[in-house]
Amino acid sequence: MKKILLLILISLGYVLHAQIAPDKYYIQFTDKEGTPYSIDNPSAFLSERSILRRQHQNIAISEEDLPVNPAYLDAVEATGAGMLYPSKWLNGVTIETQSQQVLDEIASLPFVSGFRSLPQGLWKEQPKPKQFFKMEETGDHLRPESTYLKQSFSYNYGSGYTQISQINGIPLHDDGFRGEGMVIALLDAGYVATNTHIAFDSIRNNGQILGTKDFVHPGGDVYTESSHGTSVLSTIASNVSGQLIGTAPKASFWLLRSEFVQYEHVIEEYNWVSAAEFADSVGADVINSSLGYIDFDYPIWDHSYSHMDGQTCIATIGADIAASKGILVVNSAGNSGNSNSFPYIGSPADGFKVFSIGAVTGNGDRASFSSIGPTYDGRIKPDVMAMGQGTAVATGSNSFSFSNGTSFSSPVMAGMAACLWQAKPGFTNLQIKDAIMQSGSYASDPDVYMGYGIPDMVVAYSLLTAIDTGHALSDPLISIHPNPISEELKIVYRSFRQLLDLTLMDAQGRVIHQGRYAGWETATLRQQILRLPAGIYLIQASDGQDKQTTKIVRL
Repeated sequence: MKKILLLILISLGYVLHAQIAPDKYYIQFTDKEGTPYSIDNPSAFLSERSILRRQHQNIAISEEDLPVNPAYLDAVEATGAGMLYPSKWLNGVTIETQSQQVLDEIASLPFVSGFRSLPQGLWKEQPKPKQFFKMEETGDHLRPESTYLKQSFSYNYGSGYTQISQINGIPLHDDGFRGEGMVIALLDAGYVATNTHIAFDSIRNNGQILGTKDFVHPGGDVYTESSHGTSVLSTIASNVSGQLIGTAPKASFWLLRSEFVQYEHVIEEYNWVSAAEFADSVGADVINSSLGYIDFDYPIWDHSYSHMDGQTCIATIGADIAASKGILVVNSAGNSGNSNSFPYIGSPADGFKVFSIGAVTGNGDRASFSSIGPTYDGRIKPDVMAMGQGTAVATGSNSFSFSNGTSFSSPVMAGMAACLWQAKPGFTNLQIKDAIMQSGSYASDPDVYMGYGIPDMVVAYSLLTAIDTGHALSDPLISIHPNPISEELKIVYRSFRQLLDLTLMDAQGRVIHQGRYAGWETATLRQQILRLPAGIYLIQASDGQDKQTTKIVRL
């Protein structure tokens, strides 16, 4: 990460524009030496929920978790700089100033290695339409062509029926998994009317809004400027019977603003990281970010396709760090699919550990605007798809409508993933992500348009149910090669003479074949596997002491 940061830092000798200077900067620190914080006392800078999340996933507290040295921040502030937000993961701080003297004094501090100007004010070009706020995401008052008034035992989903039934999430709700005990942080541009809209009466009255924080206007009111976050939140949290039920209406929420409404500035990527750090510190389980970064009002900071390699863009770096702390980071793939010049996903959807969500129609077809992969380094993206064309959302004053954009497919999936994790709390964020991907309609043959396809949450639940969450076997009972499987298949036993109870199941846990075999008796199981149609299957092996479940993909 340090090498990446150094590539984007302006050297200390950089000569600023003589007449019109940008007023926001990112200051990079060299280290965290002398900090009063210690990894041995994480409760001084992390909430109990945040610490428990790490413990449950065997994630160690590291120096990366330590806050920026407060003495360094005090020294920067003493120069007269206006302090914005520090970033402990990047080990720096954003500031604002119009004084060259202030910048010179900051540059002379021994613990400052460089700074980056973040263009603002008169340096910007004509503001560009924000990728996630384009026409595709305006309200569409026509109902999508799909059934929308069905109801289950638990809820009458109203116009939200299609978007949850498409990913087979209703059975989880019927079984009582509706997000209780899960904390979801939203990073967005504003939440106009969220504090009054009928869609959110339930989460307001039940104390499910845990708090708000503004990373654009420090100390500001997040219920202003934009209703984008309002519509995004409604796909998860709305709880109005017969009108709109979200995918996790019983979850708790932090509403964070990291995004400017009128401008596209590179500082928004730093705001994103600071907001994600805050979400981590308060113990969020899931982050939904219906945001993305490709081009900016100041073209010198535009991202090229080569930047979409999972390790270059600031927001991507921050998103992968957040995932490394045990948070499930769910991000919109983007709305550039119709672009001839840049149809690809943006940052931070290119992250290695980021759960990137594309958009489909109510009928399951890819929405033409949904951004595609691969990443520049060749990875399949998006990861999965959810309904993002004709998605039911809350809009206006106590009204509901339909909107288009991956901004809405992402929270549909984020809420449902939170319900799955509630149902299967013993798994890690990445195991939850992987199970959802492996349940997808394209899991046996993912591509750069649909990723792993449209998930089936019941299949994902079954995959997790079948996996032994006990100790990992350093010496597996059996190994399957290759996997995915086409026409060649080799089954290797840990012991040639050992007898194993073997059960072959489909993704729903239904038994296809079972028997007791020794190491030389692999032909029967091999034939059973090679007869299978394309799909996802599980082989469970037990020797009476150890148990192992292996997921296989039949091509």
